[in-house]
Amino acid sequence: MQDLTAAMELAIETPSWGYANSGTRFRVFPQAGVPRTVHEKLADAAEVHRVTGIAPAVALHIPWDRVDNYAALTRDAHEMGMRIGAINPNLFQEERYKFGSLANPDAAIREAAIAHCIECIDIAGKTGSSVISLWLADGTNYAGQDDLRARQRRLHASLTAITANLPTGVRLLLEYKPFEPAFHATDLPDWGTAYWHATRLGDQVQVLVDLGHHLPGTNVAQVVALLLEAGKLGGFHFNNRQYADDDLIVGSTDPWGLFLIMHEIVSAAADAATADTARNIAYMLDQSHNVEAKIPAMIRSVLNVQEAYAKALCVDRATLATQQKAGDVIGAYDVLHDAFSTDVRPALVTLRGARGLPADPLAAFRASGYMAHVAEERKDGQAAGWI
Repeated sequence: MQDLTAAMELAIETPSWGYANSGTRFRVFPQAGVPRTVHEKLADAAEVHRVTGIAPAVALHIPWDRVDNYAALTRDAHEMGMRIGAINPNLFQEERYKFGSLANPDAAIREAAIAHCIECIDIAGKTGSSVISLWLADGTNYAGQDDLRARQRRLHASLTAITANLPTGVRLLLEYKPFEPAFHATDLPDWGTAYWHATRLGDQVQVLVDLGHHLPGTNVAQVVALLLEAGKLGGFHFNNRQYADDDLIVGSTDPWGLFLIMHEIVSAAADAATADTARNIAYMLDQSHNVEAKIPAMIRSVLNVQEAYAKALCVDRATLATQQKAGDVIGAYDVLHDAFSTDVRPALVTLRGARGLPADPLAAFRASGYMAHVAEERKDGQAAGWI
């Protein structure tokens, strides 16, 4: 079998909010042992990393994870064998953002939104993070509600002000979404709009691809390929969908699609023209574990990403290139299908063993007694949630 060592070098961030209580727009479903503080979120994330070995960072959401002392928080993370990952501004929950944040017609509200993003850049400096991950709920619900071109001008001016505050080595990743909560016109609705802004804002601004943020039928692997070729693929929010932004466990509904995305990344990493972009992708989960247990769902998600990447490493690229050049459609497809059908799990078990990691991360977590311990320890107090 192909050498799959590279699959052990992945670094997949887990989101702090993914360990908190969450639900649908109809109800939030509480679970026992849910963290009450960002420090307890870090502890849960450390468990995921302990058994998988490839989840060493935790993404923060501000103000959900705001603390008085970020240096102390960073030290706590390091003591747990973790680091702080992407910093995510929140520009969608305050009353003043009802008609938008960075594209709002009110200049004072735009300034407040810009100031919050600059606060997040400052937090990145204090925690050692190198990524600001920005999703906007900005948009309109009805025709005529606002001037659509003016909104783009305001958005660009706001993003320009934010970008001017980025230190060297820190990237701003623009995340797009076709609809919700704006249903007539979302200000960053697709990869093309995000790319358009990113190209005008400079090298420190790239595009973030959330797997759930596409209209039905979108070829996400092609989007990934185009952004890789343009040098503008900055990161992922991994999840899966049936209908819209379902935030299901990544790989649970479309493992073939996830494999094809990883195939594009592995191919780009082997191409001198795209290697730097492919090797500097920020991988992160962004899922809402409503009915499934939080930590096991995170572990399963990390493993699904790793297995898809390992399968992409199994593609016989020389044969694939030959079949493509010959116009052998079925032959080329079979090369990919053979790799996708490869059971990479035994090889990953061997690689984990060589690094002192458990052969079965989920079984190791379940046997650890961690959940029973924290369920008792955290039974009092207010559990964290996304609202």
